[in-house]
Amino acid sequence: MQASGISIVFAVYEFVILLFSLSFHECAHAWMASRLGDQTARMQGRVSLNPMRHIDPLGTLLFPALMIFGPLFGYGSGGMLFGWAKPTPVITRNFRHIRRDDNLTTLAGPASNLILVVLSVLLLIVIAVAFPEGRMAVRGALSGRIGSGDAAQALALLGALGVEVNLMLMIFNLIPIPPLDGSHVLRNMLPYNASKMFDQFGWIGFILIFFIGRFVVGALIGPAVDLALLPLRPFLHAA
Repeated sequence: MQASGISIVFAVYEFVILLFSLSFHECAHAWMASRLGDQTARMQGRVSLNPMRHIDPLGTLLFPALMIFGPLFGYGSGGMLFGWAKPTPVITRNFRHIRRDDNLTTLAGPASNLILVVLSVLLLIVIAVAFPEGRMAVRGALSGRIGSGDAAQALALLGALGVEVNLMLMIFNLIPIPPLDGSHVLRNMLPYNASKMFDQFGWIGFILIFFIGRFVVGALIGPAVDLALLPLRPFLHAA
């Protein structure tokens, strides 16, 4: 397979995984809100893994597509990937314990990405153990190489990108800048007057996200991937 073909395969896998991960993230918000008493998102059909229920044209399609496919055509430099879906509607007055339940609903999103990271690592372990050339396929996927293009290689690429994409989304969403998930948790910790001032960030938050988000995710993604892959290492070096 030519280098350009490999790049396209990686880009397509990455985009599909991002789309599913964002849908899973928003579905988790909606599911948790429903469990805690607010049925707003459920009534709008948001407790669903169907991407059509969650797509934001800019944050789910256009912006990630530019980051993923742009470098293939000489636009942008690739590297960090993030995006967002249509916000899940939550009416906090429907909760019994407003701050606690709002925090649980908020953290369900990043927690869902962590779940997908764990499942991706487990997939890589199964591939390394169950397939004759599994260890080689996993090593290739983790280092950005595609070999024979068989089932083991395709699944290994799915697992490797699943780890990276979901860690990026989890780290990105935990940044305490509005409107990211981390900002909801921080707001619930502030006194009333301070929380009202915090709400005034508005579009300033979006500007800060693009400047600070790239730095934070770029600094943490490497160590986070290494930590997530620790359970996999013994299986890659097994006899």
